Amino acid sequence: MLTDRQIDLVQSTFRQVAPIAEQAAALFYARLFETDPTAAPLFRNTDMAEQGRKLMAAIGIVVGSLRGMERIMPTLATLGAKHAGYGVTTAQYATVGAALLWTLRQGLGDAFTEEAEEAWAAAYGAVAGAMRVGATGLARAA
Repeated sequence: MLTDRQIDLVQSTFRQVAPIAEQAAALFYARLFETDPTAAPLFRNTDMAEQGRKLMAAIGIVVGSLRGMERIMPTLATLGAKHAGYGVTTAQYATVGAALLWTLRQGLGDAFTEEAEEAWAAAYGAVAGAMRVGATGLARAA
């Protein structure tokens, strides 16, 4: 799990991103589709402005729950199962993580230190791991 310092870094840097959430979401999806063209078809019938708001709200909930991650693990597993149902692959978790870190680097500039990046990578790894557990459970149930 994350250290207190990592949690503090993720939470403080997310507060800096919150005022530019709409732009951050647009940057994120543009980068994701650029680096992983297989992700774009998953959103072909999606209002991307609304999707961006949902993404930022979900990240905000997770960031706010980092000190009690165990409480949101079942929700993350369910979210992973839903994403598997949408066609998200295990490999896409890596491209999503890379797009997230890239977006934070763009949005935060010098405030996105190496230590902050490592904290975000650890947080994303925990979230993605829980989601993959849910996705795998769906695959076994099918």
